[in-house]
Order: sequence, then C-alpha cells, then structure tokens
Amino acid sequence: HKTFISLSLLLAVIFFACSKDNNSVSKNEAPQEEQTSANKGAGATQISGIGYYATSGECDYESQGAVYAIKMTGDLEGCLYAFIDDFECSPSGTYREEGREYFVGTYNGQPGTFWTTYKFEAKYEGCENGAPLGAEIFGRCQHPIVVGSGTGVFNGVSGQLNFKDDIEAGNFPYRGHLGF
Repeated sequence: HKTFISLSLLLAVIFFACSKDNNSVSKNEAPQEEQTSANKGAGATQISGIGYYATSGECDYESQGAVYAIKMTGDLEGCLYAFIDDFECSPSGTYREEGREYFVGTYNGQPGTFWTTYKFEAKYEGCENGAPLGAEIFGRCQHPIVVGSGTGVFNGVSGQLNFKDDIEAGNFPYRGHLGF
C-alpha cells in the first residue's frame, strides 16, 4: 500500500513538472537573475494587456534603429521596439529568436522606459534560408526586464512580460509582473 501511494505522488510530481503550460522557453534553461528578481520581495504587481504590430504612424521604429515595434495596450501603453540579436529556423518550421527590446510608454498614466531581453519560439509552416516560411502555427516569448534599465515610472523596476501569440486574432496577449 505504501508503494502505491509513493508511486502516485511521484507520478503527480512528474505530471505537474512537465505540464504543457510551463512558460519556460527551454526545458534546460535555469532562471536568470532578471527573471527572478521581482519574485524575491513582496509586492510584485500583475499586469496584462494586448500587443500588436504597430502600423504606420503608431511607433516610429526606424528612428529607434529597431527591426519592428509592438504597440502595447492595457496596463502598459506605448511602443516596444525590437532589436533582433540572433535567430534560427529548422526545416521543420521551428523558429527561435533572441534579442533586446526598448519600451517607451506609460504605466498608470505615468511615463517611463525600460529594456528587456527576450527569447521567442514559434512554429511556422516551414523555413527557407534560415527564416520562417508560411503562416505561424503558434508562438510565445519571454521578456525579462533588465534590472536597472528603467526610467521615470519604471525607475528601479524588475519583472517579466510573457506573450502568447493569438494567431486567429493576429495579436499578442501579454501577462507579467512588475516589482518596484
């Protein structure tokens, strides 16, 4: 009887540790300092909203030297400028991208800026010459805030944003936390 209970508990631990809702980009990646710093103290504020590719006139990503910009709505209002540092795409359509981002906008009506690093993973219909080909099937990314990079309302901020692409709606819902 003890063996059955022990095996049941072990299976429960394995099941929850390996669930599909795990937000990590890589199963072998250890948490980084900037990802965990907001969790060290009490008072992390949960945030959420929706991002979408900025249209002409919304975010001037060219003047920032960025590759593209995400228009942020919800708890964070503003522009998230993306700077791609590395990417790869396998023949099966698995795409991985890493880079930095610069957020310029407001939180609770107060202006400020901060930097993130990010890791994006997605599945596309295929790849050609190292770049995605065809429609995106699913995608998600993690954006730890670079500690010490905040200005204005974000002075001293830490935390992380997590995006999960909504393919049907064509936008990027985000959730995360800010620690001040």
